[in-house]
Amino acid sequence: MAKKRVHEIAKEKGIPSKEVLAKLQEAGFDVKAAASSVDEADIAKAFNGGGQQEAAPPPPRPSADGPAAPPERPPQPARPDGGQPAGGRPQRGERPRPTRGGRAGESAPGGGAGGGRRRRVVIDSQASRRDRPAPPPQQPPRRRGRRRRTPWVEPDLTPKDTGPEEEPIMPVQSGATVAEVAESLGLSAAEVIKKLMELGEMATLTQTLSDEAIEVLADGLGKKVEIVHAADEVEEEPVYDDSDEELQDRPPVVAVMGHVDHGKTSLLDAIRETEVVAGEAGGITQHIGAYQVRHDGDVITFLDTPGHEAFTAMRARGAQVTDIAVIVVAADDGVMPQTVEAIDHAKAAGVPVMVAVNKIDKEGSDPNRVRGELASQGLTPADWGGDTEFVDVSAKTGQNLQGLLETLVTLAEIQELKANPDTRAAGNVIESRLDPGRGPVVTVLIQRGQMRVGDALVAGEHPGRARAMHSFRGERVQQATPGMPVEVLGFDGVPEAGEHFRVVENEREARRLANERATRLKQEALARRAGVRVSLEDVMARAEKGEQELNLVLKADVAGSLEALIDEIAKLPQEQITVNVVRDGVGGISESDVMLAAASEGVIIGFNVRPVGNARQVADREGVEIRTYSVIYRIIEELRDAMEGLLEPEEVEESVGSAEVRATFKASRVGTIAGCQVTEGTIRRGARARLVRDGTVVYDGRIGSLRRFKDDVREVTSGLECGIVLENFADVKEGDVIEVYETRQVEQSLA
Repeated sequence: MAKKRVHEIAKEKGIPSKEVLAKLQEAGFDVKAAASSVDEADIAKAFNGGGQQEAAPPPPRPSADGPAAPPERPPQPARPDGGQPAGGRPQRGERPRPTRGGRAGESAPGGGAGGGRRRRVVIDSQASRRDRPAPPPQQPPRRRGRRRRTPWVEPDLTPKDTGPEEEPIMPVQSGATVAEVAESLGLSAAEVIKKLMELGEMATLTQTLSDEAIEVLADGLGKKVEIVHAADEVEEEPVYDDSDEELQDRPPVVAVMGHVDHGKTSLLDAIRETEVVAGEAGGITQHIGAYQVRHDGDVITFLDTPGHEAFTAMRARGAQVTDIAVIVVAADDGVMPQTVEAIDHAKAAGVPVMVAVNKIDKEGSDPNRVRGELASQGLTPADWGGDTEFVDVSAKTGQNLQGLLETLVTLAEIQELKANPDTRAAGNVIESRLDPGRGPVVTVLIQRGQMRVGDALVAGEHPGRARAMHSFRGERVQQATPGMPVEVLGFDGVPEAGEHFRVVENEREARRLANERATRLKQEALARRAGVRVSLEDVMARAEKGEQELNLVLKADVAGSLEALIDEIAKLPQEQITVNVVRDGVGGISESDVMLAAASEGVIIGFNVRPVGNARQVADREGVEIRTYSVIYRIIEELRDAMEGLLEPEEVEESVGSAEVRATFKASRVGTIAGCQVTEGTIRRGARARLVRDGTVVYDGRIGSLRRFKDDVREVTSGLECGIVLENFADVKEGDVIEVYETRQVEQSLA
C-alpha cells in the first residue's frame, strides 16, 4: 500500500496540516509531524470512516406484544360561558369560577341557566365599605407550635492577627526628578523634599535622583518601589486585531544558528548559489545577514547569525525575530558550546527547532553521533519517535538541499504564518551602520503591513523618513511587504540593533515619540552619573593601591558588532586594571574621537572602520594610537596583553639556603662570629639573610662576612661548616637559624 506524507494530504484536501494531524490522531494513528508518512488505507479510515461507522438507529416502532402507548386525552368541549363544561354542573372538587356576569344572590329577572335569563349586576364601589362593620383592633399574630431556639455558639475570643496591609509596589522611572517621584508615590513634593532633607540630601523639584536615592527615599517613607529602566520598557510588538479576510500568507523567517565554522554561511551560499563566505574577515560571520530564497513558488527569509562566542547578543536577537530556528551542526565535529547556546536561545524564544547536519561528505562524519548528542539536549529526532526534524546535508556538494527547503516549507505551513499587508508597517531592526556617503543605513525586517518610500518611521530614539529602500540584492524597491528584509535610508541616527520600529502618521509624530524616548534615556544617564561620585580621597586611595585605568574609544561599522565588542571587554578581569570606555559609536574614526582620546590619554580601537578626514594626521600630532581590526577576538587578545603590560612587576622571594648556629665566637674588630653548619642549599656572601629564633624573625639584613676555616669564601654548600658575620647585628645565639634568600621581579598576568 502506498504511503503519503501529512503535508501532501493537506495539499490534496485543501486544508491546513494541523487539521490533518488532528484527524489522524483522533482516528488513533501515531502521527507527530507534518513529514510523517501514512498509508492510504489509514487515510481513508480517518477521513471516510472506512465503512466502519454505524448508522444511526431508527426510531423505535411500537411492537404488538409490548405495552401500548397511553391514548391521548380527548379535548374538552368548549365552555359556553367560559366557566364550566357545557351541559352539566361543576365537577366534584372544583369551585365555580366567578365571572364578570354577576354575583351570587343578585340576578336580574329572567336570569338563570334554566330559564335562559341573564343575571344583572349593579356595581356600587362604596357599598361594600358601608355595610362592612368596623374591623377589630389588630393584635400580633400568635405563633403556633414550639418556638425554635437558635443553638448557642461559643464565640472565638482569641485575638486575630490581621497584620499590616502590604504596601503595593509602585513603579518609578529610573532618572526621575523629585517632582516625578512624588507623583509616582502619591505624595506631595513638600513631603518628599522634607524626607530628603532628613536623609541629608538637599534637592530641588527638578533635580534628578539616582536609583539608590529613590530606593532609600522610598524605604524612609514606608513605600515599596520598583525602578523601571528604559531597557525594561522596550516596546513590545503590539497585538493587532485583524480579521481573517485581511490576513494573508507571509514568508517564514528562518534563523540559521550554530557553532562557529560549522558551515552556516556556506550552507546559505549553496542555497542561494552565491559566495558570501569568501568576503568574510577571517572566514567567520560577524554581522547578521538577511536573504530571501524562492523554492517552488514559496519564499523563505533567512537570517544568518554569527557563531563566535562574542556574538551572543546577535544570536539572541536572531532567535527573537524568527519563526523557525535551523541549528547547523557539523557531522565531523558534533555539538559544541555555541551549539548548545543557540538551542537555548531558540527554546527561550519559543520557536520550532530544526537540525541540519552539515559536512556529511567529509571523512569521519557521523550523523548518528550528532543525533545522539542533540537528543541529550532535548532535541529527539522524528526518526527516533521525537518531534524534531533532522536533515543530513552537504553545503560543499549540494547534497539534499532540496529536502532541507521542503522541510522548512512544511514547518511553515503547519504554523500558518499570516500578516495584514494593507496597514502601516511594523517590524524589527536587524542591523544598522553609518555609511560615510549615505548616512545611517538600517536593515529592517517587515513583520506586518506595507512600507513605502516616503513613510515616516520611528525606531527607539531615532525618527526618520524612508528616502530609499534596497533589497538584499542591492536593488531599489518602492515598497516592502511582510517577511521582507530591506535596507532603509533616511533615519536621523543609527538605531540599536533589535529595536522595534513602526510607520507613523507623519514626521511630527515620529519626532515626538523619538524625543520622549531620548529624554528618558538622558535622564537615566544623568541618574547613573549622579550615583557615581568620586572624591579626592578615592583618587588618592586608588593611587596608593597602584590601580590603573585603560581608557578606550571604540568605533565599529555596525551596531551589533559594537555591542558584541563592549560585552567582550566587560568580561575581561578588571580587578587590577580598569578598562574605561569613554566613547563608543558607529562609523569612521573622526577628529573629535582623536581629541577625546588625547584628553583622556586613551587608545582608539576601530573594528572594520578607518580614520576619516584629517583624523590620522591629528592622531600623529597628538600622539594618540589608533588600532584597527577586522576580527573581534584579536582585539580581545591584544587588549589582554596591553592590560598585562600595565601591571607592575611583582617581587617574588626564593629561598637560597639555610644554616644552623652551632657556636658563637667574639672578636674585637669583627664582632660576633656565628659558627654554623649549612643544612640546606647554599650560603652566599653578601646575600640577604634573616635570623630566626624560636620561630620569630629577629633580624633581616645581609651576610657581611663568610669564612671557611681562615679563608674568605664566596659561598658554602650544604653539609659544610662555616663562620658567618651578620651586618650590624651581634646578638646571635646557639640554636638560631640563618635563612638566606633572594628576590626577583616577575611580570604579573591577569587572573
